[in-house]
Amino acid sequence: MSKLRQSFEQLQGRFVDITGQHPRDNNVWPPVIITREEIDAEVQRLAGLAPPADGRRESLIVHPYAASDTPGLAPGIQIKLAVLKPGEKTAAFRHNATEVNFCIRGGGHTVVAGNRIEFHQYDVWNHPSYAAYWHVNDTGDLQVRLTYSNVPLLQHMEIYVADFEPPVKAGIVSATREPAEDDARRKSPFGMIPLGDDGGMLMPYEVLINPQVVESKPLHFPWVDVKREIDKLEALGSEYVGRRLYMMYNPVTGRHNGITPSFFATMTIRPPKIIDRPHRHVSAAINYYFSGRGYSVVAGNRYEWKAGDLMLSAPGWAVHNHASYDDYVYELTVQDQPLNIYMESLLWQESMKAPAALLGSETGFMTNRADRAAA
Repeated sequence: MSKLRQSFEQLQGRFVDITGQHPRDNNVWPPVIITREEIDAEVQRLAGLAPPADGRRESLIVHPYAASDTPGLAPGIQIKLAVLKPGEKTAAFRHNATEVNFCIRGGGHTVVAGNRIEFHQYDVWNHPSYAAYWHVNDTGDLQVRLTYSNVPLLQHMEIYVADFEPPVKAGIVSATREPAEDDARRKSPFGMIPLGDDGGMLMPYEVLINPQVVESKPLHFPWVDVKREIDKLEALGSEYVGRRLYMMYNPVTGRHNGITPSFFATMTIRPPKIIDRPHRHVSAAINYYFSGRGYSVVAGNRYEWKAGDLMLSAPGWAVHNHASYDDYVYELTVQDQPLNIYMESLLWQESMKAPAALLGSETGFMTNRADRAAA
């Protein structure tokens, strides 16, 4: 049968009477910690495997609540643990998911959308959707990466598309699809038609199928440069009420504040004996701690963590806060905040003594940074 033809069941839709009913309660996923020891053991197991044909030694890190057909560590966030031995490389691959990549051991380089990114331990970089890429370990040590993607969301929508034999030079937009400026077939003689006084418009089909192209680039955030900047945040002092972090920003995400359209990625420093105030948000947060020790309190439950641990630290809308012990803590946090801003679903409560706000649609919150700087 042709790949373009599929055999479907004959099905009948149905009505579900919800008169007088409320929507179901959310099934909040409990926090989980994958320890450094567990990660190290899986790295060694993967490294001991015979080289696969495509070069990809990978394991998914999956929450016990995740469905088998949409495996993720949070409902919309998938994390892969990947290992390359010295001298190895992966085959080219692309998919319609976006990625955040984080090197936790070794180094090497990645070629993505025709760009070569040389990376080292704790570097972060993004992969745009449907851009061909491959990884190379040209060092003398194991290369270990964590890859965060929105694959579970696409799988839940049944629209995940993976290409295991992509054109090697595939980028974001093929040159063969670049339109001629004067191609009348791509323009409507009527253009956009205003309707009413509130700003609504009628869009012709010619624009619908040829929206404005915004180039999505791979961006590299070297740890040596990021650390230099976040270390300065210690000067904010113990009375600072915000989090001491910088988000690695991709301008293509605009006001949605991400490194990809789905995720933000932040690097945080926690000086010794810092306790964040409790807050909550509907976006899920996953932390990888790579220095220091501390604990998190999530919905009244305490979780101890240390360097090398990976944690689903903030299930959606669960009250939580984090604290450091006697050492400096550094951590990468990946959160699906940008997606929620775009969907107008990002409820955020910065202080449990103040009302929540719909970030991106309402005025958000302020810290006391100006006061601390003046002090």
